[in-house]
Amino acid sequence: MTPTIEKESPRQPGVLNLLHQSDVYAQSLYPPESNHLVDVSTLEKPSVSFFVARHEGDIVGCCALVDAGDGSAEIKRMFVDPKARGLKIGRKLLEHLESHGRETGLSAIRLETGIYQPEAIGLYKSAGYVETGPFGSYQPDPLSIFMEKTIV
Repeated sequence: MTPTIEKESPRQPGVLNLLHQSDVYAQSLYPPESNHLVDVSTLEKPSVSFFVARHEGDIVGCCALVDAGDGSAEIKRMFVDPKARGLKIGRKLLEHLESHGRETGLSAIRLETGIYQPEAIGLYKSAGYVETGPFGSYQPDPLSIFMEKTIV
Protein backbone atom coordinates (compact mmCIF):
# COMPACT_ATOMS: atom_id res chain seq x y z
CA MET A 1 0.00 0.00 0.00
CA THR A 2 1.31 3.43 -0.94
CA PRO A 3 1.71 5.95 1.88
CA THR A 4 -0.59 8.97 1.76
CA ILE A 5 0.33 12.53 2.67
CA GLU A 6 -2.33 15.08 3.54
CA LYS A 7 -2.55 18.45 5.22
CA GLU A 8 -3.80 17.75 8.75
CA SER A 9 -3.87 19.22 12.22
CA PRO A 10 -0.74 18.68 14.28
CA ARG A 11 -2.88 18.44 17.42
CA GLN A 12 -3.86 14.77 17.28
CA PRO A 13 -2.52 11.86 19.36
CA GLY A 14 -0.50 10.13 16.63
CA VAL A 15 1.21 13.37 15.60
CA LEU A 16 1.83 14.42 19.19
CA ASN A 17 3.51 11.05 19.73
CA LEU A 18 5.77 11.64 16.70
CA LEU A 19 6.63 15.15 17.88
CA HIS A 20 7.51 13.75 21.31
CA GLN A 21 9.75 11.11 19.69
CA SER A 22 11.38 13.88 17.65
CA ASP A 23 11.96 15.98 20.79
CA VAL A 24 13.56 13.07 22.65
CA TYR A 25 15.77 12.25 19.67
CA ALA A 26 16.93 15.86 19.19
CA GLN A 27 17.57 16.28 22.92
CA SER A 28 19.73 13.15 22.89
CA LEU A 29 21.95 14.67 20.17
CA TYR A 30 22.14 18.40 20.88
CA PRO A 31 22.24 20.85 23.80
CA PRO A 32 19.14 23.05 24.31
CA GLU A 33 20.70 26.09 22.60
CA SER A 34 21.20 24.04 19.43
CA ASN A 35 17.67 22.59 19.36
CA HIS A 36 15.45 24.70 17.14
CA LEU A 37 12.21 22.79 17.55
CA VAL A 38 8.87 24.54 17.34
CA ASP A 39 5.86 23.63 19.48
CA VAL A 40 2.38 22.53 18.45
CA SER A 41 0.95 26.05 18.85
CA THR A 42 3.47 27.33 16.28
CA LEU A 43 2.54 24.49 13.92
CA GLU A 44 -1.10 25.61 14.07
CA LYS A 45 -0.42 29.16 12.85
CA PRO A 46 -1.93 30.28 9.52
CA SER A 47 1.55 30.69 8.00
CA VAL A 48 2.26 26.98 8.55
CA SER A 49 1.21 24.07 6.35
CA PHE A 50 1.43 20.84 8.34
CA PHE A 51 1.44 17.46 6.62
CA VAL A 52 0.95 13.95 7.93
CA ALA A 53 2.11 10.74 6.25
CA ARG A 54 0.06 7.61 6.81
CA HIS A 55 0.84 4.03 5.92
CA GLU A 56 -1.97 1.49 6.15
CA GLY A 57 -3.90 4.10 8.14
CA ASP A 58 -1.20 4.64 10.76
CA ILE A 59 0.54 8.00 11.22
CA VAL A 60 4.18 7.35 10.29
CA GLY A 61 5.61 10.78 9.54
CA CYS A 62 5.06 14.50 9.65
CA CYS A 63 6.53 17.79 8.53
CA ALA A 64 5.69 21.47 8.34
CA LEU A 65 6.38 24.21 5.85
CA VAL A 66 6.59 27.64 7.50
CA ASP A 67 6.05 30.51 5.08
CA ALA A 68 8.63 33.25 5.72
CA GLY A 69 6.62 35.86 3.83
CA ASP A 70 9.47 36.62 1.41
CA GLY A 71 8.86 33.94 -1.22
CA SER A 72 10.61 31.27 0.81
CA ALA A 73 9.57 28.80 3.49
CA GLU A 74 11.33 26.67 6.06
CA ILE A 75 10.92 22.96 6.71
CA LYS A 76 10.24 22.27 10.39
CA ARG A 77 9.48 19.17 12.44
CA MET A 78 10.16 16.62 9.71
CA PHE A 79 10.19 13.26 11.43
CA VAL A 80 9.51 9.67 10.45
CA ASP A 81 8.58 6.99 12.96
CA PRO A 82 11.60 4.67 13.29
CA LYS A 83 9.24 1.71 12.71
CA ALA A 84 8.44 3.11 9.24
CA ARG A 85 12.00 3.78 8.14
CA GLY A 86 12.86 2.16 4.84
CA LEU A 87 9.49 3.03 3.29
CA LYS A 88 10.92 6.26 1.78
CA ILE A 89 8.47 8.33 3.86
CA GLY A 90 11.03 11.13 4.35
CA ARG A 91 11.62 11.45 0.61
CA LYS A 92 7.88 11.42 -0.09
CA LEU A 93 7.28 14.11 2.55
CA LEU A 94 10.04 16.24 1.06
CA GLU A 95 8.66 15.87 -2.47
CA HIS A 96 5.20 16.76 -1.17
CA LEU A 97 6.52 19.90 0.56
CA GLU A 98 8.27 21.01 -2.62
CA SER A 99 5.16 20.42 -4.72
CA HIS A 100 3.06 22.37 -2.21
CA GLY A 101 5.65 25.15 -2.24
CA ARG A 102 5.51 25.43 -6.02
CA GLU A 103 1.69 25.43 -5.98
CA THR A 104 1.67 28.29 -3.48
CA GLY A 105 4.22 30.37 -5.39
CA LEU A 106 7.32 29.86 -3.28
CA SER A 107 10.71 30.22 -4.93
CA ALA A 108 12.89 28.52 -2.30
CA ILE A 109 12.72 26.15 0.64
CA ARG A 110 15.22 26.35 3.49
CA LEU A 111 16.00 24.22 6.48
CA GLU A 112 18.23 23.82 9.49
CA THR A 113 19.36 20.39 10.55
CA GLY A 114 22.01 19.08 12.89
CA ILE A 115 25.44 17.75 12.04
CA TYR A 116 24.71 14.48 13.87
CA GLN A 117 21.87 13.53 11.51
CA PRO A 118 23.65 12.03 8.48
CA GLU A 119 20.49 10.36 7.15
CA ALA A 120 18.64 13.69 7.04
CA ILE A 121 21.62 15.48 5.51
CA GLY A 122 21.94 12.74 2.89
CA LEU A 123 18.24 12.97 2.04
CA TYR A 124 18.37 16.73 1.59
CA LYS A 125 21.57 16.65 -0.48
CA SER A 126 20.22 13.89 -2.73
CA ALA A 127 17.11 16.03 -3.31
CA GLY A 128 19.20 19.00 -4.46
CA TYR A 129 19.50 21.06 -1.28
CA VAL A 130 22.78 22.94 -0.95
CA GLU A 131 24.50 24.25 2.14
CA THR A 132 24.08 27.94 2.84
CA GLY A 133 24.53 30.24 5.81
CA PRO A 134 22.10 30.97 8.63
CA PHE A 135 18.81 32.57 7.59
CA GLY A 136 15.93 34.25 9.36
CA SER A 137 16.59 34.50 13.09
CA TYR A 138 19.21 31.73 13.17
CA GLN A 139 22.69 32.48 14.41
CA PRO A 140 25.80 30.59 13.33
CA ASP A 141 26.02 27.30 15.24
CA PRO A 142 28.77 24.71 14.79
CA LEU A 143 26.15 21.98 15.38
CA SER A 144 23.82 23.25 12.63
CA ILE A 145 23.79 22.89 8.88
CA PHE A 146 21.66 25.32 6.89
CA MET A 147 20.41 24.29 3.47
CA GLU A 148 18.31 25.69 0.66
CA LYS A 149 16.75 24.62 -2.64
CA THR A 150 15.32 26.81 -5.36
CA ILE A 151 12.00 25.28 -6.42
CA VAL A 152 10.79 27.47 -9.30
